[in-house]
Amino acid sequence: MNKDNILFAIIGLLLGSIIGFIFANSVNQRGYEPRAAATNPAGSNLPADHPQIPMNGVAEQAEGMAPAAITEAIERARKEPNNFDAQVEAAQLFYQINRFDEAIEFLLKANQLRPDDYATLVRLGDANFDSQNYETAEKWYTAALVKNPNDVPVRTDLGLTFFLRQTPDIDRAIKEYRTSLAREPLHEKTLQNLTAALIRKKDAKEAQATLAKLEQVNPSNEALTKLRTDLEALSGSTQSPVKKRA
Repeated sequence: MNKDNILFAIIGLLLGSIIGFIFANSVNQRGYEPRAAATNPAGSNLPADHPQIPMNGVAEQAEGMAPAAITEAIERARKEPNNFDAQVEAAQLFYQINRFDEAIEFLLKANQLRPDDYATLVRLGDANFDSQNYETAEKWYTAALVKNPNDVPVRTDLGLTFFLRQTPDIDRAIKEYRTSLAREPLHEKTLQNLTAALIRKKDAKEAQATLAKLEQVNPSNEALTKLRTDLEALSGSTQSPVKKRA
C-alpha cells in the first residue's frame, strides 16, 4: 500500500469515527463547556473518594461539518506540515473522538511552529490530561501558566494532575487550588476539587468550610451528595469533635 493509500485509509477511519461520534452526540444531547480539559475521559478513573469532574471540551468543530470538509481538513494537515491552523484543526477533530495520541501529534507540530501560542500549550495539557498522562499534562499547563498565571481553570487542572497521578501529591494539588481561589474565590470547580483534596488529606475543618462555600456558589452541584456522604463517613471514623470528611 503506497503512502497516499495509507493516508486515505486513515482519513476514512477517522471520518467514520467522527460521523459516529456526531450521531451519538446528537442522540445524547451532551453539552460542553468552552475550554478543553478535564473534561473528561479521566473522570471514569477518578479515585473512589473524588467526585466526578464536570466535562469540558473544545468547541464541537465536527458538528455541522460535511464529511468532505472533515476529510479535507485532515488531508491538508498531513500535506501542509508548516500550516499552523491546519495542525490545530486536525488536532481538534481527533480530540473530539478521544483519539488523543493523534491530537497530541498535530498539537506538537503546531507548538513547533508557534512555541509561544498560549492556546496550543493549554490544548497540549488537555490532550495529555485526558489520555491520563498527568506528568506530561503538568508540563504543558505549567508552561501555559508562565504566560498567564491568572488562568484559573488551567491552574485548577494543573492541581488535578497532582491529585490524579499514580502517586498523588495532595499537598501540591491543594496549593494550586488555593492559588486559583486567591484569584477567583468563588470558582465552583476549584471549590469542588479542593473539598475532595481536603477530604483525602483528612483536614475536616477546612473541608467543611470549603464545602459550605461550594453549597453557596451552587446548591445544585452534582458532587455535593458524594462530598457530604464522604464527610459523614469521616466524621464517623474519628473521635474528634470536629466534623471530618473522607
